[in-house]
Amino acid sequence: MDKIYLDYAATTPVDGRVLLAMQPYFNERFGNPASVHRYGQQAEAAVNAARETLAALLGCQPSEIVFTSCGSESDNLALRGTALAMRQRNGANWILTSRTEHHAVSRTAEDLERHYGFQVAWLEADQHGLVRPETVAGAIGAKTALVSIMYANNEIGTINPIQEIAGICRGQSVPFHTDAVQAAAYLPIAVADLGVDLMSLGAHKFYGPKGVGALYVRSGTPILAHLTGGGQEDGLRAGTTNVPYVVALAEALRLTVEERQERSAHVRPLRDHMIGRLLEEIPETRLTGHPEQRLPNHASFVFKGVDGNLLLTLLDAAGFACSSGSACKTGDPEPSEVMAALGLPREWGLGSLRVTLGSGTTPEHVEAFLGVLPGLVEKARRLNR
Repeated sequence: MDKIYLDYAATTPVDGRVLLAMQPYFNERFGNPASVHRYGQQAEAAVNAARETLAALLGCQPSEIVFTSCGSESDNLALRGTALAMRQRNGANWILTSRTEHHAVSRTAEDLERHYGFQVAWLEADQHGLVRPETVAGAIGAKTALVSIMYANNEIGTINPIQEIAGICRGQSVPFHTDAVQAAAYLPIAVADLGVDLMSLGAHKFYGPKGVGALYVRSGTPILAHLTGGGQEDGLRAGTTNVPYVVALAEALRLTVEERQERSAHVRPLRDHMIGRLLEEIPETRLTGHPEQRLPNHASFVFKGVDGNLLLTLLDAAGFACSSGSACKTGDPEPSEVMAALGLPREWGLGSLRVTLGSGTTPEHVEAFLGVLPGLVEKARRLNR
């Protein structure tokens, strides 16, 4: 059997329909949207159409969409821009977030504390990595500049109750940001229903290309630019617009929303079968993340006494591409911040494995994986003694 890809949370292949949509803007309609001639007008029309598509999918106004280079940039703009604007407006100086966030949020919060004089309150997550609304309610106050809690966790798949959290923030007139980069592939993203003020997206998590993302900013939300220069993106993000990638982002998200139920129905039974078998067949194994409130394609485990990176190497040699926690953590000899936030001891936290399914996953792939993983876990334990 060829190599089997089980790391769709890290990135997805670009959908062929998305490639077709973006292709003309590389060499036929290649103009700069800022140019006044016909080439520029064609490019500008494509960007406007993409913005309108995203707005329709999110249920917002086109003016509330900011195109960026990726989900991480969207997170940075949301945290830096809003925190600085809120401090300028009313002196608010606290940022509320969690150690279970993607580094694009957690390390940006740390940077704002270290270099810009903000204070960060790290909200506790429960044993499933879920941030409870009452935890937010107990920490928010008049000096809170921003609350940022991710929609769904990239490392353990847990879905946070962001609608309830958004309601708490709205009651305190505090902007609420959610990193929906991992969630958008499978969960509803209508911003009015979610109640969020800012929401980050990244195309490569839902079969679009790497290098393009978006930030939804509710009209009236205080925010300052983090890239200055030209007047692109309503002055919030300077830089020549990446037209083919913006077109691709819009098409990828359109297909995702249109096909969401079908995609979820494909991966969920495969995931459930995998979780049940592995918990039954491999001793000293735990499922990480919430057992029910989790992304439908996401399975994550810890194995006691296993080096997660060694296990990944063994799996790769056997023909399976998986991840140990976040893709950004691969190669780190310590348990991730998420594993620590779950309260796992080091002998468990080091042995994390993330298996994420997607459009190309078949029952045969899952069975082949289930056939080799128990033996590789045992081998990793022997080598780690």
